[in-house]
Amino acid sequence: MRFEIIFEDDFLVAINKPSGLLSIPDREGKEISLKTILQEKHGEIFTVHRLDKDTSGLIVFAKDENTHKELSQLFENRVTEKIYYGLVHGNISPAQGKIEVALKRHSSGNKMSVDNSGKPSLTEYKVLENFKGFSWVEFNIHTGRTHQIRVHAQYIGNPIVCDELYGSSQPVYLSALKPKYHLSKKEETEKPILSRLALHAASLKFNLNNKGYFFEAPLPKDLKATLQQLRKLNA
Repeated sequence: MRFEIIFEDDFLVAINKPSGLLSIPDREGKEISLKTILQEKHGEIFTVHRLDKDTSGLIVFAKDENTHKELSQLFENRVTEKIYYGLVHGNISPAQGKIEVALKRHSSGNKMSVDNSGKPSLTEYKVLENFKGFSWVEFNIHTGRTHQIRVHAQYIGNPIVCDELYGSSQPVYLSALKPKYHLSKKEETEKPILSRLALHAASLKFNLNNKGYFFEAPLPKDLKATLQQLRKLNA
């Protein structure tokens, strides 16, 4: 899978990861991962944080042990600013707020769930645009729990679009948005405009070695196209 290097220096590399690519190798080791690809180029690469396989966007890897240690501490001490964008089902009310509920690994193993005995988790959100049946939302996570945004979005009744674990895997079709949609003569069947988890790690900000770092990852084409269609329908 193609990916974009946003920034690289002697200490770290920042990548715009595509949806569908693992951040790091899974237990089976059967699928290619971003870390594996980077190791082939750089040799030793250190994991600082992760993105879910189906989440696109910004992820940073360290190039040496000292940088890895310092960056990991920044993430653990919650002194990084991580902004995500997501398309959710429904319209959120209120349009801005905090979701602060504890999360714990579900008994099924591959999911997380809201549980008072779990780890504290805090997500701030702000609705950027409302559409018929959908909202485009900015998420600022203050903790880095597994699937945090996805579980918190489900908790308030507005799961992320195309989230098979915490909502519905149903793709977004233009025919479902446009009342008078017709297939073109060249098409035999309709293709979805969005068929993957609608969550994107948009930016990351931190200070390291007395230097400020700020990275932004542009939206991928499928999310851009979906937003474009929703905006047309809103016009």
